[in-house]
Amino acid sequence: MSATIADITTLDVDAIVNAANESLAPGGGVCGAIHRAAGPELARACRECAPCPAGEARITPGYRLPAQYVIHAVGPVWRGGASGEPELLSSAYRTSMRLAAEHGLRSVAFPAISAGIFGYPLSDATRIAVDSVKAALERGTSISSVVFACFSDEVLAAYRAAGVTG
Repeated sequence: MSATIADITTLDVDAIVNAANESLAPGGGVCGAIHRAAGPELARACRECAPCPAGEARITPGYRLPAQYVIHAVGPVWRGGASGEPELLSSAYRTSMRLAAEHGLRSVAFPAISAGIFGYPLSDATRIAVDSVKAALERGTSISSVVFACFSDEVLAAYRAAGVTG
């Protein structure tokens, strides 16, 4: 696992993960950037596999992206932590890793799911991300490379604090 400041839409990996909404519609933040870079075909593919409840994920082609696939993971909206948010966020990461493995993928890039407009506290979100991905890798998988694509120094520092190097 590594963390770096990067535009996730430019990474040369087998799949990038979209921090999606339940309707899988183009939105703001990472989601909007991914849809813009992939082209209108991505929105059409998303409509065909929507809806996607929080804690789950769907996979589509990457279209105009360098990545062959986009995994659309829906994290929870932060409501204070007593509404199952930690389990839903962990499930979004676990499901993304499972989908990548089922497709025989070797490299995946994740954004900080739910830590943007969904309001999840950054340090908690990154710790859950790292723990969930680490557990999936330890169980054995086709995935040999996981990159946490950070959009700021603050996000990178949170991944470093959660134990990710490089």
